[in-house]
Amino acid sequence: MVAKSSRIAVVLGAGGVLGAAWMAGALAALQERLTWPIGSADLIVGTSAGSILAAALRCGVGVDEIVAHQRGAPLVALPRLTDLDRGSGAWPPLPRMRIGSPRLLVSSALAPHRVHPWVAASALILQGRGQHGSLTTLLDALLANDASGLAGTWPERADTWVMAVDYQSGRRVAFGRPGAPAASLPDAVVASCSIPGWYEPKIIGGRRYIDGGVRSTTSLDLLARAGLDEVYVLAPMASYDLDNPFNPPARVERLFRRFVTAALTQEVQKVRAAGTQVTVLTPGREDLAAIGANMMDPARRQTVLETSLGTSRAILAALPDGPLPDGPLAA
Repeated sequence: MVAKSSRIAVVLGAGGVLGAAWMAGALAALQERLTWPIGSADLIVGTSAGSILAAALRCGVGVDEIVAHQRGAPLVALPRLTDLDRGSGAWPPLPRMRIGSPRLLVSSALAPHRVHPWVAASALILQGRGQHGSLTTLLDALLANDASGLAGTWPERADTWVMAVDYQSGRRVAFGRPGAPAASLPDAVVASCSIPGWYEPKIIGGRRYIDGGVRSTTSLDLLARAGLDEVYVLAPMASYDLDNPFNPPARVERLFRRFVTAALTQEVQKVRAAGTQVTVLTPGREDLAAIGANMMDPARRQTVLETSLGTSRAILAALPDGPLPDGPLAA
């Protein structure tokens, strides 16, 4: 078992519907190794799907309840996932026939060194039509059921950062961090989940925001100066144990994972250089086979969850008692 040291952060990465299912299983396995509830970490950073789980943890939902909810069990005051799935789907609606952000294109042209290449490329994606009404319903229910903060604004248990990207300037924004634009938790999470080309950007304070995963699937690098002792990272879009599927779409997905994993490795090195121990858990081959090529497919949720519960527990159970190792762990 791992006791709580002075300053600990939990980073929950982007990954869509199936990334959330995988993280739920990994959270359950990690919780079994800790003597303190994950929701009490000094800092939780959530990106896209990870921001939803971060919001749930900070609103007092336990890891066991998150797993139950992923399995379809009804929780008091929370809508079922089957109800939430009706507001989305495995594939996006047809986009509008105009580019996503002309202003971001201008910003990228005027100062290319200031805009991350992935963010600049997102400006060319056609404008999405999807709405996050079901997600907003879930977040409103979480806040209404939270006793720590003021309903409809932000939980007050500890620091929570929700990652998004300003779709006009290309700047990465950590909502909830001191100095960030003011936003309610539901608005921040919706912004963090607004995948370009799939969903409409979220307007907050007159500016448009998109999925934080466009810039980084974890934004782990921002923690290099946070004065932390340990960081636990769940990164469902990376993998340190890639398989070689025959399915062409899955092969393309694995190629994308290689880029994500390389970027994550650089961020890990940056945080370690600051003297912080970083433990990274990513999907392994069995998890990848369960996930397939489309991380937004709710039909695979149960399979991914149950697979992750088994693989994540197995990798952590194989480690000796005491602090988790400083390095990547592939479930």
